[in-house]
Amino acid sequence: EMWRRSVLQSQGCTWGRGVGSVVVGGAGGVLRHQWTTVPMMGSTVVFSLLPRRTFHKSACQQSADNVLYQHRDTSYNNESTPFEFTPENYEEAKRIIAKYPPNYRQAATIPLLHLAQKQNNNWLPLAAMNKIGKILHIEPMRVYEVATFYTMFNREPVGKYFVQLCTTTPCQLGGCGSTKILNTIKSHLGISVGETTKDGLFTLAEVECLGACVNAPMMQINDDYYEDLEPETTIKLLNALKSGAQVPVGPQDGKRKNCDGPLGMTTLLEPPTGPHAPFLEATLDHPPPSSK
Repeated sequence: EMWRRSVLQSQGCTWGRGVGSVVVGGAGGVLRHQWTTVPMMGSTVVFSLLPRRTFHKSACQQSADNVLYQHRDTSYNNESTPFEFTPENYEEAKRIIAKYPPNYRQAATIPLLHLAQKQNNNWLPLAAMNKIGKILHIEPMRVYEVATFYTMFNREPVGKYFVQLCTTTPCQLGGCGSTKILNTIKSHLGISVGETTKDGLFTLAEVECLGACVNAPMMQINDDYYEDLEPETTIKLLNALKSGAQVPVGPQDGKRKNCDGPLGMTTLLEPPTGPHAPFLEATLDHPPPSSK
């Protein structure tokens, strides 16, 4: 509560007795913050009325000892489970490995894990990690170490659309708030956090900051960001994905482009030039400056 109080004080809010709301303006829009005041020790203290709830843990966090770090053979995930990169992805793997010196092939572990996960419906079987070890000429354990460290790698099957909703503070406070979006997703899909729909299309996860705070609330579905969410646009988005329709990424409110503020673009209105942006100057009418 003291943190919430200090946030409002930093915005220059005026305190009074009673119940009401404080409007806080920012580059990303306007937030209406509900508050109440209570007399205490001769002064008035302002308390937030934001609802509290417990952060959900994903399936891998709930059973960390069994899932996040350790492997247990199953009928669908063991050393004998077939996995091969497609011919197209083999070529992509070669291009990735070529970026690194021959004695540092293991540096390609993360991008190859991403490639394997994308090919295998958003999750990494043991056989895929073993295959990457062979391609990079490293022990499989070196691959396991990476795959178990980063939570972006799913070592259990997930839905075709892996929905990761950000519920960190900016998304809790921005727009309608991520809690409302979370409840909308749970109600519409009929699942809780960490679960997958019966048709195998959607898996819901609650995650920490995804770095799009100015577009709060937002969520990541597979590799794409969907921002400035409202309950109505969230349902429309999920229905479109379910039907196989193409959905534009980025803000879903139709009011702004990318992360523009309420006044639109106010700076960097022309293409940047100068010695520090030669790759940008190459797209202009004149060539970049000589490197001499």
